[in-house]
Amino acid sequence: MLFFALNGSDDLGRKIAAAGGFQVALHEEREFDGGEHKTRPLTSVRGKDVYVLHSLNGTSDASANDKLCRLLFFIATCKENGAARVTAVVPYLAYSRKDRQTKARDPVTTKYVAALFEAAGTDMIITLDAHTVIAYQNAYRCQSIHVDPNRLFAESLVAAMNSERYAVLSPDAGGIKRAQLFQETLETSAGRDIAFAMMEKRRSGGVVSGSLFAGDVDGRTVYVVDDMIVGGETVKRAARTCLENGARDVHVVATHALFGANGAENPVGDDIGRLFVTDSIEMPDHVAAALGSRLQIVSVAPLLGAVINRSHSSAYAS
Repeated sequence: MLFFALNGSDDLGRKIAAAGGFQVALHEEREFDGGEHKTRPLTSVRGKDVYVLHSLNGTSDASANDKLCRLLFFIATCKENGAARVTAVVPYLAYSRKDRQTKARDPVTTKYVAALFEAAGTDMIITLDAHTVIAYQNAYRCQSIHVDPNRLFAESLVAAMNSERYAVLSPDAGGIKRAQLFQETLETSAGRDIAFAMMEKRRSGGVVSGSLFAGDVDGRTVYVVDDMIVGGETVKRAARTCLENGARDVHVVATHALFGANGAENPVGDDIGRLFVTDSIEMPDHVAAALGSRLQIVSVAPLLGAVINRSHSSAYAS
């Protein structure tokens, strides 16, 4: 087996390799005048089971488009040079938010990205907490593996729980199933009942609206659960609503921290206590410094290392 981590995902790659007990294989990325580039493995991939890691979040150094292009080219290069199988390990999968048409002539970018991976020769794709699991699973004709971090988050939360009452809240209708599954995992891990709540959110032209709220959060510690946090407005709005309905305090659990290098210094506002995120995306230093002890980063490296090992073992068992 060979495991590569492209530039920008190399920190996470080293953690995954250490947790999984394998090495990060060497590769080269070169820039050319005019913005073109090339990426190639520096060891033979012929006949090998190859895994390529890259999280496709945009940064000040590389856009989501650039990262996607580099990943696709590297996968195609490995196939061109005789790799037996190539798996894309994409903790954050870009363009997953547009998975259906909600307005006339809307793109369905989830489907288009899947076609690009398949055209490059990808045999399997592994992602973490897809925006819409059904859309992700239905978009790919190659094998698609979905990894959820619920147990990792639950273990972190349970360690800090006390005799208080707790609730899990979905900040919008589209995230209800995600929040319900997390609630069930948290109940199992904690060995106690956890209440459930949800609220309405509509977004049109960049304006968020919706006032419906359902669930009992009065006197409870609430965990707002989402797959990603970008500008923070969704979770801030959810926190205000919970506090208005009597919540004792509010924390946020979000898998992907899409703050970017120029994001707000305090993306969760003052109504939110702790922010639990994974290291699927590298946290900008200024955000980490501003959040201080409120920020709790849960590493997905052991989880992804185990998934890669199981995938390789099952495919190449003697």
